[in-house]
Amino acid sequence: MKKIVLTGGPCAGKTTLTQVIARTFEQSVVTIPEAASLLFSASFPRWDEPLEARRATQRAIYHVQKELETSFTVKYPEKFIICDRGTIDGAAYWPEGVDNFFLSLGTTLEAELANYDVVIYLESAARDDYLIHRSRNPNRTEDWEEANRLDCETLKLWKKHPHLRMIQNQRSFGIKIHEVLSTLAEFMARPDEKK
Repeated sequence: MKKIVLTGGPCAGKTTLTQVIARTFEQSVVTIPEAASLLFSASFPRWDEPLEARRATQRAIYHVQKELETSFTVKYPEKFIICDRGTIDGAAYWPEGVDNFFLSLGTTLEAELANYDVVIYLESAARDDYLIHRSRNPNRTEDWEEANRLDCETLKLWKKHPHLRMIQNQRSFGIKIHEVLSTLAEFMARPDEKK
């Protein structure tokens, strides 16, 4: 496997960076779009209440993500697979907490972490930048406090991966892009070595 997940809190730049990666390494990578964005853009409801509706949303995202990863992996065995978010992310959104998320889906955090070779974690945008991005994205419903909480919860989950690269929020998004591309270039040059 050569599967890399690009994840992080809300408005961290994941989707934009996935597009940059696809253009920069077009001969070597294939990118998997974010499952949540696919579902929401196809009118899958995003309801917080009742709680079973929120659970249904996270189950749908998890299963679509799993099947996308399977499809892309078997279709492009010679390529590096870049995932815009991973199957673990939904645990931060689950109403009854992390343990219940994995129990409900019949899996474990350890099993899901093992599906990825490298995790590149992007810290969320600063408050003012977040508010600007939120105003432009109809799928972004969290206020700043909730977005910050989700960033912290998501990072806690991914921190358990042995090959996590943390990319801090920068004054310039260009610096963030450079750090991500450098990390990927390093990994793709030596995919079989432990990082």
